[in-house]
Amino acid sequence: MSTLTLAPMKLRRGVWEAIISNSQPSEPQITVTHLNQEVPGFELTEKPDDNLWLLQVPIPQDAIADGVQTFVIGDKADGTRIGHFTLIAGEALGDDMRVEVELLRAELDMLKRAFRRHCVETI
Repeated sequence: MSTLTLAPMKLRRGVWEAIISNSQPSEPQITVTHLNQEVPGFELTEKPDDNLWLLQVPIPQDAIADGVQTFVIGDKADGTRIGHFTLIAGEALGDDMRVEVELLRAELDMLKRAFRRHCVETI
């Protein structure tokens, strides 16, 4: 089991940031992958308090594409996945989201009708 804990912070200007805490007093050994390929150029900077480290992952330009792109952060010491972040983009995905919202609205309408019918029958 990993001694590392990941707390995502933000994505800004193409750089995703998180705080990593380590229950051990050593520098965390991490890996960042996208499509099973290691992401180059990430930085791990020690914070001056409580074994905290700032992780900064620049998003590679070729990873910015239609669909869902997932980046996995792992502990190199034991191979454990400690976290991930996801980018979602593209018009095709927008269509999927609109369909999902329409289905949710239809289900909500059905539940509202059933609830109203239940209220009328119990009075």
